[in-house]
Amino acid sequence: MAKCLSITSPVRCLSLTGSADFLYRSFFSYSGLRSVKTDLNDGGTTMHCWVPKSLKESKPNLLLVHGFGANAMWQYGELLRHLMPRFNIYVPDLLFFGESSTTRPERSEAFQAQCVMRLMEAHGVERMSLVGISYGGFVGYSMAAQFPDAVEKVVLCCTGVCLEEKDLREGLFEVADLDEVASILMPQTPDKLRELMKFAFVRPVKGVPSFFLSDYIDVFCTDHVEQKRELIQALINDRQLTKIPKIEQPTLIIWGEQDKIFPLELGHRLKSHIGDNAKLEVIKNAGHAVNIEKPKDFAKHLKSFLVGSNSSSQRYKTLFWSSP
Repeated sequence: MAKCLSITSPVRCLSLTGSADFLYRSFFSYSGLRSVKTDLNDGGTTMHCWVPKSLKESKPNLLLVHGFGANAMWQYGELLRHLMPRFNIYVPDLLFFGESSTTRPERSEAFQAQCVMRLMEAHGVERMSLVGISYGGFVGYSMAAQFPDAVEKVVLCCTGVCLEEKDLREGLFEVADLDEVASILMPQTPDKLRELMKFAFVRPVKGVPSFFLSDYIDVFCTDHVEQKRELIQALINDRQLTKIPKIEQPTLIIWGEQDKIFPLELGHRLKSHIGDNAKLEVIKNAGHAVNIEKPKDFAKHLKSFLVGSNSSSQRYKTLFWSSP
């Protein structure tokens, strides 16, 4: 819960963000998930994950990996009702987000991927498909590359996997350097949060009072700031397309047409890098936060892609498409 922001306004002592977060937790639990923390026994890594209360062996497993910003519940809450009837759902907190942390020094997406894989193994999951949003797509892509026998299908949403360090210098992005990237992705003032909203949404909500934004920052943007900055740095430093492995799994790439954080050019670059196994879907009138701006379109593409043609999938196809 956020701390009381000011003694001058009693209303501000109530964290609306914290209250909304509590409602999300209740919704996840009501939907059939339970909150579990797992010690990876590597000398300092603990990961939190929402896992099925009742595992259905006949259902395939689906891993939902979040990006920067609000926690995983906020990023995937709208999708649960579309996916729960069809999949065993797993929603982890990545390291330095939510309730996951490590004392180890590694900051690469490869290390994040290894930790998530160990988490899934701890829950008895040997095979899965995955969805990765933004930074979560970097982690999901790395999982697919490192563990090809475990990852079946991949959905990557607005994730700049194929960016290169030189792109910052050459003006592909609207920001000039790492410090500016970090200040926007981890806003510490209401003005910076407004700037992030302008980058993330085609039509950002206007007129939000500063004390609401400060409340959001207090809940989501003040923990592990330096470690998250190191995560961003690890993504960018010396990143070259020639060093990025190619994955072979069937891959759906979803992009907001007006993404200002990872421009659409990176979606086309990713499609070209993966090759014939990848399909790019561009959602119009949407920005980086396409899963929030266009949740119905986002869910429609997920449904179409994740329901395969094998016999196991066909048994659930009618149920899946009839879900709201």
